[in-house]
Amino acid sequence: MSLPPLVEPAESLTVDEVRRYSRHLIIPDVAMIGQKRLKNARVLCVGAGGLGSPALMYLAAAGVGTLGIVEFDVVDESNLQRQIIHGQSDIGRSKAESARDSVLEINPLVTVNVHETRLDNDNVLDIFSQYDLIVDGTDNFATRYLVNDACVLLGKPYVWGSIYRFDGQVSVFWDEFGPNYRDLYPDPPPPGMVPSCAEGGVLGVLCASIGSAMVNEAIKLITGIGETLLGRLLIFDALEMTWNEVKIRKDPNAPKITELIDYEAFCGVVSEEALQAAAGSTITAKELKELLDSDKPTYLVDVREPAEWEIVRIPGATLVPKDEILRGDALASLPQDKQIIMYCKTGVRSAETLAAVKNAGFSDAVHVQGGVTAWVNQVDQSLPVY
Repeated sequence: MSLPPLVEPAESLTVDEVRRYSRHLIIPDVAMIGQKRLKNARVLCVGAGGLGSPALMYLAAAGVGTLGIVEFDVVDESNLQRQIIHGQSDIGRSKAESARDSVLEINPLVTVNVHETRLDNDNVLDIFSQYDLIVDGTDNFATRYLVNDACVLLGKPYVWGSIYRFDGQVSVFWDEFGPNYRDLYPDPPPPGMVPSCAEGGVLGVLCASIGSAMVNEAIKLITGIGETLLGRLLIFDALEMTWNEVKIRKDPNAPKITELIDYEAFCGVVSEEALQAAAGSTITAKELKELLDSDKPTYLVDVREPAEWEIVRIPGATLVPKDEILRGDALASLPQDKQIIMYCKTGVRSAETLAAVKNAGFSDAVHVQGGVTAWVNQVDQSLPVY
């Protein structure tokens, strides 16, 4: 959908800016007025991770005058496989500060605002109100719905992207002119149904493909050129190397967004059934070590995926992936004469499977709080963390 330019052009470009952006200026559709609009634009990137990295770098290179970064995390070694805005020397640093330094190294003419905080109901409207356009590269559903609803309430457009393993999605949402995120996904998936990148993995270079597509949309929105992805969902398959398009239509019967809600509760980080199952049936990594060292008959079950199992596992465990338990296929193989102990990476998937195992009659089954990550941090630090 063609849309009017998002911002008014700046008064002028400096000599340095003309030299820097000359390859934009000689494109008739962009030209001087388009570059002046980019200079005058204020764009906020939510997240400086897999998608935020290429997005911030290309927004800076394109000459967006003011860039905001919302990020509260620190750089971890496992980030470097895909979060190219950070480097080896940044491990342990604030991601927001690391991203800011990289942006200024790419383009010192850009103004960078750092919002080193977790985005929530208390700050989202104030932060978003300072910008013309939001670029959402978050990886959890609660924040995605928060971003969407805040943009609807403020009347702002935003570019959205999502990645998982070899697949990516990109779209533009602007409630004033077309659909918003809730028209595509009215309800979040059941807890544990869609693994995060930390649980399921992501091809590093996929971030560049989707992140650059997001910036392409941002530039079109700012300058008013081309056909935006508003009303369309672009789906990328990196294995087949195909791009497919799905139309998104505004739902006339959708409830009107009038306020921010409890997004953690709405998305159900852990289902109510899993919470009930885990109540009184959760042990720590240190308690697991004591159980394994004791004479009590136990059966330790790793509910992660085979690829995760190959990276690190708790000694003595048996791999039974979550889906096999939830489908009921693996329940018959669980021993009746031993206490079932379940773990995953962080404790979310094991809580979901714990509910299924308890419903099958294993009343004394438990799961490990914090999963194998807690085991590595608290019991055996010689093992890798992924």
